[in-house]
Amino acid sequence: MMDEQHRLVEALKYAIQMEVDGKKYYTLVSQEIDNKVGRELYSYLAEQEDHHRRKFEAIYKATVDKQGWPAEIVQPAQTFQLITLFGQAIKSEGKTVKPNQYALDATAKAVDMEIKSRDFYKEQALKSAADIEKKFFSCIAAEEQGHYLALIDYKEYISDPVGWFTRTEHPHLDGV
Repeated sequence: MMDEQHRLVEALKYAIQMEVDGKKYYTLVSQEIDNKVGRELYSYLAEQEDHHRRKFEAIYKATVDKQGWPAEIVQPAQTFQLITLFGQAIKSEGKTVKPNQYALDATAKAVDMEIKSRDFYKEQALKSAADIEKKFFSCIAAEEQGHYLALIDYKEYISDPVGWFTRTEHPHLDGV
């Protein structure tokens, strides 16, 4: 039991630091990026990293204080918020966004960060002895996967906005 608690405490410390680092990076990018879609996406991701950090800190405190796992912490995220945010920003920015190296490089780094986070949380879910812990880490891994997919979509959008609109709006030829 003590080994399991030690593993969890160390995993939580690592997770807290990943989320702190993620928020710091996403906040910086949101301030430096030159298009509305990127600013809003990265601001949203920074908020999500902070939200995750608070969850991990609550679990860490409960674990260290031997109070048991806080059940209300295990709630899957509402992904429609990200989809709506991304859709609204793209509507206002349209096909006019211009690709630039900073946005592409920042997004490549962000994608790597989300993959690392997702895989870490999946691994923790597999190592977990308690069902509530497995469910929590699986939920966080799923949220990180959602962030990853949003970043991939954003990368495609800034790389080729016209192509992105063509692909996502599924146009057809009338033959006229």
